[in-house]
Amino acid sequence: MSASTEETREPDLLYTRTEEDLRAAVRSLLADRCDASSVLARVESGTPYEPRLWKSLAADIGAAGLLVPEELGGQGAGHREAAVVLEELGRGVAPVPYLTSAVVATQTLLALPAQDGPVAGLLGDLATGDRVAVLAVPFSVGPFAVGPGAARPAGVRADGPQGAVTGVADATAADVLLVPAADGLYAVETGSGGVAVEPVVPLDLTRPLATVTLARTAGTRLADGASSAAAVRRGLLAGAGLLASEQLGIAEWCLAETVRHTKERHQFNRPIGSFQGLKHRLAHLWLEVVSARAAARNAADTLAADSPDAPLAVAIAKAYCSKAAVHAAEECVQLHGGIGMTWEHPAHLYLKRAKADSLAYGTAGHHRASVAGLVELPAP
Repeated sequence: MSASTEETREPDLLYTRTEEDLRAAVRSLLADRCDASSVLARVESGTPYEPRLWKSLAADIGAAGLLVPEELGGQGAGHREAAVVLEELGRGVAPVPYLTSAVVATQTLLALPAQDGPVAGLLGDLATGDRVAVLAVPFSVGPFAVGPGAARPAGVRADGPQGAVTGVADATAADVLLVPAADGLYAVETGSGGVAVEPVVPLDLTRPLATVTLARTAGTRLADGASSAAAVRRGLLAGAGLLASEQLGIAEWCLAETVRHTKERHQFNRPIGSFQGLKHRLAHLWLEVVSARAAARNAADTLAADSPDAPLAVAIAKAYCSKAAVHAAEECVQLHGGIGMTWEHPAHLYLKRAKADSLAYGTAGHHRASVAGLVELPAP
C-alpha cells in the first residue's frame, strides 16, 4: 500500500530562480524607497506608512496577490514566494501592511468555504493592492489559541460585529476590517458609521497598533460561525509561519551589519572583529541564523503544500526564529558599542521589531507548548 503524497513528500528548503528574482526586485525597491534614514524619518513623524512604497510593492511588483489564485486576480503563487518578500521586508524593517493584509487577511478569506460574491471582490482588491484588509484580532493571538468563541471582539452579540479589540496591527492603514463575531465573519469598512480606530503607542513604531471599537456597525457577513473560526485559525497559522521569515530577515541584516562594523571598527590598531571573543559570538550567531533559515523555509514550504505537518512546522519556526531574531538584534546593538545606542543608527528599529515580532501571533512559549501537544509529549 503506497503512502500518500503528503506522507512521502520531502521538504524543499532551497530557493528557486523565480524566488531569487522576486527577492532581487523587492530588495531593489526597498533600497530605493525604504533606506534606514527614510524609515527613521517616517517613524519620527508619526506616519510610518509610505503609500508610494505600498503601491510599488503591492501593485507594480505584484507581491500583494501572491497567495491569490489567478482566476481571482492574483499571481497564483504561494507561501514560499510570500516568505521571500517577508524576508526582505524584515531586512529593511519596512513599514508596510504586507503581513497583516496580503498574508493573514488574504489567507483568512481564501480559507472560507466559498470565494464568490463579496469574498471574491475583496480578494481581487487585496491582490491589486487597491485596498488593505486587517483581521480584527489582537496581534498577540496565536493560531493554536483560536477555536469556538476565541479571537472575537469583547461583548460580541449574535446579530453582528460589536465590541472592542485592542492591539490590532495595521488597523490604521486598513480600508476593511475582517471581524470574527458570534455568528460569523464580517467585512466592515473602516469609514462606516460606528467604527473607531484609535492608535496606541507601540514598541515597534514601524508596525502601528490600534484599538478598534465597533458600535451598531453594519457589515457584510462572509461566513457562518463554524466556518469563520476555521478560516481565522488558518489565517493566523499562515501569519505565524511567514512571520518567521520576517524574523529571519531581521536576523540576517543584524548579522551582516554587525560583521561589517566589526571589520571596520579598530581598537589597538586591530579590527575588533579579529578579537577571539567577538569571533565566537558572531560564529554562534551565524549558526542560529542558518538554523532559523531552515526552520522558516520549512514552515513556508509546508504551508505552500498544504501539508498536514504545517501546524508543527509553523510552531517550531515561530518558536525558534523569535529567539534568533531577538538575539541577533541584541548582539547588533551591543557590538556596535556607543553608536548602537543612538537614535540615528537603525539598530534600535531592528531590536524593537524583533521584540514585537516575538510576541506576535503567539509567543515562543505558546508555540513550544503547541509543539508538545502536536507530537503528544508532555509540555514543560
